[in-house]
Amino acid sequence: MHLAQRPVIPGFHPDPSVCRVGDIYYLATSSFEYAPGVPIFTSTDLRSWTQAGNVLSRPAQLAVSGAEASRGIFAPTLRHHDGRFWMITTNLSDGDGHLLVTADDPAGSWSDPVRVTGAPGIDPDLAWDDDGTCYLTWSQYGRITQAVLDPETGKLLTEPRALWQGTGGQFPEGPHLYRVGEHWYLLIAEGGTGQGHAVTIARGPGPWGPFEPCPHNPVLTARGTSAAVQNTGHADLVQRPDGSWAMVHLGVRARGAFPSWHVVGRETFAVEIDWDAGWPYVTGPIEPAESPSAVVVENISAGDTAALPPTWVRPGGFPGEVMSSGQGWLLRALADGLKSRQDDVAFIGRRQQHMLSRFRAVVSAPQGTIGGISIRIDARHHFDLEVEGDEVRAVVRIGPARSVLGRCPVYPGQDVTLELRTEPARGEILSSERGPDRVVAALVQGAEVLNLGDIDGRYLSTELTGGFTGRLYGIWCARGELVMSSTRYEGTDETEA
Repeated sequence: MHLAQRPVIPGFHPDPSVCRVGDIYYLATSSFEYAPGVPIFTSTDLRSWTQAGNVLSRPAQLAVSGAEASRGIFAPTLRHHDGRFWMITTNLSDGDGHLLVTADDPAGSWSDPVRVTGAPGIDPDLAWDDDGTCYLTWSQYGRITQAVLDPETGKLLTEPRALWQGTGGQFPEGPHLYRVGEHWYLLIAEGGTGQGHAVTIARGPGPWGPFEPCPHNPVLTARGTSAAVQNTGHADLVQRPDGSWAMVHLGVRARGAFPSWHVVGRETFAVEIDWDAGWPYVTGPIEPAESPSAVVVENISAGDTAALPPTWVRPGGFPGEVMSSGQGWLLRALADGLKSRQDDVAFIGRRQQHMLSRFRAVVSAPQGTIGGISIRIDARHHFDLEVEGDEVRAVVRIGPARSVLGRCPVYPGQDVTLELRTEPARGEILSSERGPDRVVAALVQGAEVLNLGDIDGRYLSTELTGGFTGRLYGIWCARGELVMSSTRYEGTDETEA
């Protein structure tokens, strides 16, 4: 089994689902509590992907107000059928049922959701047979379940029926159903989305089965190995125009000494698939064409554009609810009625996507404002540069603990350039002191970069925080109105494992 070592879509982009129309591939991933939701990407080679937008791009489609960390949108399925794109997912912060939306152009506007009820669980999948019957398959309380669906109304046309419980691993989930040749195949994830994660498959004579498991299951896993990419699972198959096959899946790039930590979240990887005796085999990795030492740069200036890219998101709501643009991007503190148990500051940001990264922003904090920039996983785990009056402070919050690591005077109300960056970890390779990286907070004054504090990156890792997401860089405001005039992200991947 030859696993990919580098993601094709880096950063917190888990649970990938892919389809192809002509020569173009389309891929969607989970977004959890962040809005807009379900980022959608396009590619012509499965190696280089561009974000075309977000499927759930307006409040009428996505209700995540006050959503807890790692709730909201779980595991979408993206399909193309009868001239339309279909996306179905589950919003765990928006009542019962799955949400089904459609579009003629996946980069354009998607419909308001059709709610599918009577199918409790997560990870819904859509498949159609030759006569147009639509099958909804999902994970329900430890088993894979299926029913015939009217996708126009969201009504189940048959009683739900258990299909398969997998090979014995915990949490059978993420089902996808396909017709390949004379067989129907049921691809699932099991073992949980941690170190026991795996992809297994079964086949049967029809969409209802009965399903026999593949004799060489799991078809993909990293458990019990020293692979650079771990927790591999939750996959989706796609056929190329030339008839060959590939598979996308999630994985994590863990770093540091035992037990190791992953910080940028579960990412999207890809592998080649070959078929033998009617069963799929992983035959090699699919990785980005550029060198791992290549530097990715994203510069955004208010003088050049009035809109932030679709990569920028907000937890528990849409950016436009707290931000406006003009001579810069003005971020307003949350009104008391919008504050929640999870978050009491306004935050918008973009994913950290590389092992080594740097985020700068030029901001101003008028009198009475408290705000700045942050690298965070959730509202209880973040490292901030905080501007208030005539001072900038480096402040870390880990759970209930909050500590000021350093401070520096500035001129009140004037532009300041703030920087957060990640650097290689310190300590011997087998030392318990060696975390995944170091996170440094700094004030930039001309050519001088004044470090105000740094922390071990394990304190902003999923292994410490829990949940299903990853780090984001961004701006925040706790009181008043913060103005950002420009921002710059730089990222590159270290070459050593």
